[in-house]
Amino acid sequence: MTPLHDLRLRLLVQQESERIACTDPQEMDLSVVQARCLCWLALLAEAHEDQACSAEHRGDVDQAMGWFADSMRLRDVINVVSSIEIPLPAADLDPPEPDFGSPSAAMP
Repeated sequence: MTPLHDLRLRLLVQQESERIACTDPQEMDLSVVQARCLCWLALLAEAHEDQACSAEHRGDVDQAMGWFADSMRLRDVINVVSSIEIPLPAADLDPPEPDFGSPSAAMP
């Protein structure tokens, strides 16, 4: 990775972690955090695969194998993170039934 790309990636990860840290824990939607993590992991895995292909084209087999191994580890992490089941709040699962003027609601 070039130093500029590495610095940009570090900055983006830092901004994302600060955004998550500044969120009130009561308002934090873990499914959104999980989705963000999966997006970042997928981008990192893709970048590592690109680096592996680039190293292979240059004939640097050792470097290509290293980048490829890293991308496989990232894919394993993606599988672990995506398999985490985050429970949805109970309010979202059972929304209240609307009352359309039922006879029982009109009776005193």
